[in-house]
Amino acid sequence: MNKSLIYLDNAATTWPKPPQVWEAMERVMRESAANPGRGNHGMAVHASRVLFEGRKRLAKLFRIANPNDIAFTMNTTHGLNLAIQGLLKPGDHVIATSLEHNSVRRPLEALKRKLGITVTYVATDSKGNLRVDDVAAAIQKNTKLIAATHSSNLLGSIVPIAQLGELAKRNGIRLLVDAAQSAGVLPINVGEMGIDLLAFPGHKGLMGPQGTGGLYIAPDLDLEPLMYGGTGSKSESPEQPSVRPDRYEAGTPNTVGVAGLAEGVGFVLGETVQAIHAKEQQLVFELMEGLLHIPGLTILGPPIGEERTGIVSFVLSGVDPSELAYLLDQQFGIAVRAGFHCTPLGHETAGSYETGAVRASPGYYTTRTEIVSMVSAVREIQQSLSNRYQ
Repeated sequence: MNKSLIYLDNAATTWPKPPQVWEAMERVMRESAANPGRGNHGMAVHASRVLFEGRKRLAKLFRIANPNDIAFTMNTTHGLNLAIQGLLKPGDHVIATSLEHNSVRRPLEALKRKLGITVTYVATDSKGNLRVDDVAAAIQKNTKLIAATHSSNLLGSIVPIAQLGELAKRNGIRLLVDAAQSAGVLPINVGEMGIDLLAFPGHKGLMGPQGTGGLYIAPDLDLEPLMYGGTGSKSESPEQPSVRPDRYEAGTPNTVGVAGLAEGVGFVLGETVQAIHAKEQQLVFELMEGLLHIPGLTILGPPIGEERTGIVSFVLSGVDPSELAYLLDQQFGIAVRAGFHCTPLGHETAGSYETGAVRASPGYYTTRTEIVSMVSAVREIQQSLSNRYQ
């Protein structure tokens, strides 16, 4: 571990991980890294148990009745593609928001070209606040799906998913939620919130490794698989099996990764989502309070004091975000992310499309001292660059 690094890029991938995450991965790799569901010998059976334990913990976290309604994926993007491409048919209409990540937008735009679906992107205000009435007004007779991020990966704003769920159910529409920034950080109850499809990453708020994630699929919903192939079940048939989760998990799974993910979810369950969110929000407010006193700096998203996830994106007048991020890394050992964050829609919404932004995202292991160091570093860079251009 690089102890000198101040890591503020947790919205991309959380770091460091709880020790039990990598310990579990090493243990499985050493002792039971056989193919689950493909044999009846001891190692294969144990590998299958690793996968089921991961599903059980995820089901507990998201209040899912049947763990087998969770399909493991490589990441959120994989899950979103499975949901979008597996559900939509020619002529369908989709409602999305102006906060969406390219992992939602690009599959939708691809299906516009391939299948002739139509998409309405409902605008939020510049702070990322979505009016459910605006979504209701966008509903058409052929609306099949409402797709919404739970929290903007640029603004940190939180979308009222439960209200969208009520709206969707009243109108016989499916609700897909992108939980890339909310899984493990905000409470999620798929039943109470009316969520039909929940795509989530393992490597962010769930504290697991990269290359892991999943998609919850409501039990009354059948998706066309994104991939076809070996599942270890119904091997005599040329058709993909209908049984879950095999239907959506063709090929050898990432058992080692799921072992780590299960321990990450166990960590979240032990600490509680509420406590993790409260800690991150306090760090975010302290970061915002410090940055607001720097001349020429504008913070994107909800104002200080309003609830948000652990994201603070900002623009410093006259300074390229990439240059600022580079200086933070090279001169101060602070890791942030600069650019467009794979959400041009979000930048159009925030008014930062021409410049991009710097995104700092504290996590569970971030300290208040590191927040102070981040503010001090940005202030020093601002003063240095200001003197340079005078």
